[in-house]
Amino acid sequence: MTETLAEPLTDREALPVELVDDAGHAIGACPVSQAHQPPGLLHRAFSVLLFDTTGRVLLQQRAAVKTRFPLVWANTCCGHPAPGESVTDAAANRLAEELGLTTDLTEVGVFRYQAEDADSGRVEHEWDHVLIGRLGSARPRPDPAEVADFAWVQPDALRMRLCDDPANYSPWLGSVLEIADKAYHRTEG
Repeated sequence: MTETLAEPLTDREALPVELVDDAGHAIGACPVSQAHQPPGLLHRAFSVLLFDTTGRVLLQQRAAVKTRFPLVWANTCCGHPAPGESVTDAAANRLAEELGLTTDLTEVGVFRYQAEDADSGRVEHEWDHVLIGRLGSARPRPDPAEVADFAWVQPDALRMRLCDDPANYSPWLGSVLEIADKAYHRTEG
């Protein structure tokens, strides 16, 4: 008997994303793959950044098979809510899928960015909701199809790395870090 590898249950590039206008209001939907074709369609996304008890942040190195920005370091996880789906629910689901983690998440801000992946030609043009959470003793259990590696880093050290070697990091990470770190210090102070 020949054993075959199971096909992925979901083609993430075919999933729908919510298109938004310049104020972040929903205006339609299209597949992920279409939203990321040049020049990029503005759509809703989320970025999660988890903190540990000492204030370090959890980064992931994106898997080599990612269609946009593979093998660069990024925030804990990110993705796209389905049209009409709660951003917090979508982020919690993605955190569990990518890293096997569950924790309470709080939305702390939003920003807009656009960046082209020079290697693939695909474009990120996102209305990005930033969520933070705190992780105690749980250890990430990354899905290798999503995450190549992970690391805990002090925010100040990460800021220096972003300046010294920006090509090694996702173009959205700096903005996510600033929004998340300010919110974390407001809640901890």
